[in-house]
Amino acid sequence: MSDFDAIDALLAASGPEAELPPAEERRALRDALNLSQAQVARAIGVSPTTVGGWESGREPTGAVREKYAYFLESARTRLDPQPPAEAEPVGEPEPETDEQPGPEPKPCVLCGQPATDQLEGFTQHLDPAECGQADAAPLPPTPAPAPNPDPHPIPTPAPAPGPTPAPVKLAPTGRRAAPATGEAPGTPDAITRAVKDALAANEGDVDAATAALVKRAIPDAMALLDETRKGGRYDIVAHPWIPDILRKQTSRGPDQIWEARPKWTRPELPQGAHEVTALDINGAYLSALKTHLPIGQLEHSTGFGHDRRRAGVHLVTPPAWEHEDVLPNPIGNRDEPGPLWITEPTLRLLLRLSSPKYGLCDPPTIHESYTSGATEGLLEKFRIALKEARDQAIGEGDEVTLEYVKAMYSKFVATMGESNYNRELYRPDWMHLIRSQAFSNLWMKAYKAYDEGLTVIRAMGTDELHVIGDWQNVFPEGRSVAEVKVKDRYTVGQD
Repeated sequence: MSDFDAIDALLAASGPEAELPPAEERRALRDALNLSQAQVARAIGVSPTTVGGWESGREPTGAVREKYAYFLESARTRLDPQPPAEAEPVGEPEPETDEQPGPEPKPCVLCGQPATDQLEGFTQHLDPAECGQADAAPLPPTPAPAPNPDPHPIPTPAPAPGPTPAPVKLAPTGRRAAPATGEAPGTPDAITRAVKDALAANEGDVDAATAALVKRAIPDAMALLDETRKGGRYDIVAHPWIPDILRKQTSRGPDQIWEARPKWTRPELPQGAHEVTALDINGAYLSALKTHLPIGQLEHSTGFGHDRRRAGVHLVTPPAWEHEDVLPNPIGNRDEPGPLWITEPTLRLLLRLSSPKYGLCDPPTIHESYTSGATEGLLEKFRIALKEARDQAIGEGDEVTLEYVKAMYSKFVATMGESNYNRELYRPDWMHLIRSQAFSNLWMKAYKAYDEGLTVIRAMGTDELHVIGDWQNVFPEGRSVAEVKVKDRYTVGQD
């Protein structure tokens, strides 16, 4: 570079920073060109999570800002030679309706593709790899949100179809801000108010109001999370660096984390004819929000020790399991031998079962880990707010609020990974940990049934347990998260 070139570069760098469109338009421009965050990141020379942060409101600086501004301006020109009238954020796609035939499989509430799994009454893919088909295609733009002056966490819907709730603001560091002062308003009251407004907007049509509330469940859950985090001890790192093992290997494929999802059936039935009761575990994901979550960015370590003050994912050689005839394997249905990446809840379950109290297996061998300092109460206020609203809805027979709350926590968990539906929180590690905690909770219920003399027949997903025997002496019946309800009864065997 000549001296004159260096001077030109210096003068260019010292000028005013390039102007960037609002965060919503940045996302819309990229999606309209059918480009992924990874493609844009490679062109600019940054990571995909950095692009995700820019699309959530963070501002680039220096040379990368100039490159990003050039990309956005070129994208705008390519899409429309005329200046755009208004930014168009990418919204959640319209949910599937009951116009499709009733037989299984039904459309997933997140991606719309056929699915057979159900969680809290919603048909959706439990395996992120199956639901990734929706992420491979761009989402259609929706009208830009108008400023929301209401300080309450859940925006009030307009009488007619209107703007989606405003996105949650992120601190400049990429952390979800938790102000040091101020009390969160009554969040269950905000949920109640949102339901009343939705019913009023739809002239009392329960089905229409429920559909509208379920559609906006993700942004409302994020707003509720922010309100419950006010005054919190820790800031949530919303877009951290993520190791490759937590990234999808292909656009539709899974990452390398094994979630230990049980899908177990007892190999041999007891002699005679027996009545089996299929129990439904209430609020499986809601209960699983209480788990040890890493607060900050994951850090790599090697060795055999386990620090209970930290949480994350671990490469382990699992122990042999010799109780498959009466209880499912804690790591699920895995045929391949050798090491695998498991989550914190699965590791803690294996360590617990290897303790002298249980003595069911040897401890796993830990080879390496990605962990961060952790706390079990990171989402506790968020969980309690949803639980209180759920309990109140059940007590009052309010099915609209119940469906709304169930959608909030189930979609919150399902979309915090590599999803187009939640741009405000990118924590695939949390998604895996919360889901695995739900599986671990189900396993411990199976063990409790076995320990109390019941015969465990099946354990499926996060919320289905089939047993033979007087289960009412073991599990309380009801609809709260501490209770179970009967899903089915059938007979196995012959006299």
